[in-house]
Amino acid sequence: MTQSYGFPDAWHNGLVTGEIHIATRRSRLALWQAEHVAARLRAAYPGVAARLLPMVTEGDRILDRALAGAGGKGLFIKELEAAILAGQADLAVHSMKDVPAALLDGMVIAAVLERADPRDAFVSNLHANFTELPLGARVGTSSLRRQCQLLRVRPDLEIATLRGNVETRLRKLDQGEFAAIILATAGLERLELGGRIRERLAPERMLPAVGQGVIGIECKAADARVRSLLAPLEHSATRHCLEAERALAARLGGSCQSPIAGFAELTGEKIELRGLVGLPDGSSVFEERISGAARDAAMLGTALAERLLAAGAEALLKSLAMAGSH
Repeated sequence: MTQSYGFPDAWHNGLVTGEIHIATRRSRLALWQAEHVAARLRAAYPGVAARLLPMVTEGDRILDRALAGAGGKGLFIKELEAAILAGQADLAVHSMKDVPAALLDGMVIAAVLERADPRDAFVSNLHANFTELPLGARVGTSSLRRQCQLLRVRPDLEIATLRGNVETRLRKLDQGEFAAIILATAGLERLELGGRIRERLAPERMLPAVGQGVIGIECKAADARVRSLLAPLEHSATRHCLEAERALAARLGGSCQSPIAGFAELTGEKIELRGLVGLPDGSSVFEERISGAARDAAMLGTALAERLLAAGAEALLKSLAMAGSH
């Protein structure tokens, strides 16, 4: 008779061991996120042994250029997905802002945790806030979304590519390479580096990336055992917001070559979604918003994308795609 470890019923059939293997990137932030999920699983199922499988992804190896020219967001998750498909791992933990709008066939985001602070963070050793940046200041970011919104209000700024993990980016700032850098508030706070933040940029000033602040857990869609195991970790309010944002990005066909932002907020049963599409230099930006019932989250995301496309974003995105193919 198979011993019960308090797993969901789906685990009682064919349970070989009480182990669950979690694929993750090797950065300190990625390891923190994976260990956080492991701890949640251990708390929910005291008999489970959750083990991390740290991996180096293509996105981690490419540090000499922006992701836009290297293949986009999927570079951070390909190896993790391959480990799941090969049976080396049961699931993978992602920052949802790094996950492309379309998942690999046969894969699913089985659970999302409650969203952390989604705002972007202004980090500087010289200036108290974004408004204080002097004329022509050098600002570091690897995101065309951030670059677009920075240059939209401050076309005088010099935007320089900043790659690497959080610690590497902070070290470059400390070495004087930049007047300021822009990072995700959630990542800094998870690493207990919130003290480095000089200003948390309101969405009205800097609309966040789709999925920013959300930890998602990916597994095979057909793996009923793992999906059942993950069910208690699901945060439904975050899922509604994420569905709206990802539907927006999917309809826009967003890639790392496209400055696209999307942010949803849930109040009661009502969801409000804001979307933005622009040129990297901030010279042309389209913004729209929509609201409706949370149960229609994905539909609202698609509808907002249609509004943006009709307003002029379609031609803008086509021009960016053509430029990126040359």
